[in-house]
Amino acid sequence: QVQLVESGGGLVQDGDSLRLSCAASGRTFSSYTMGWFRQAPGKERDFVAAISWSGGRTANADSVKGRFTISRDNAKNTVYLQMNSLKAEDTAVYYCARNMYAMSWFNVHDPTRYDHWGQGAQVTVSS
Repeated sequence: QVQLVESGGGLVQDGDSLRLSCAASGRTFSSYTMGWFRQAPGKERDFVAAISWSGGRTANADSVKGRFTISRDNAKNTVYLQMNSLKAEDTAVYYCARNMYAMSWFNVHDPTRYDHWGQGAQVTVSS
């Protein structure tokens, strides 16, 4: 019913920048909190960032604060993750997800509150 498609991943070097995009289709998009998560090899899936339905509120994991910026364009049904000053430890598969609670802003770091996930985009940062 809902599909999320990530794009923009790739191979970069320490200090480089990259922007991920997540395009949504199938159902309404604008009223949902959206999030980005990542999973490195052998690690659990970790919260990266979230943005409210209006774009007015954002949250970032401590590990990316000051370097990553989440944004959205509801007219394009797209959420973005701008990643600056990339480090080797940022290497992971990045997933876009839709929060199952429309217009909610509570425990946005909790992956169990997200009901639709993209296929993932590989980001590799070499030192």
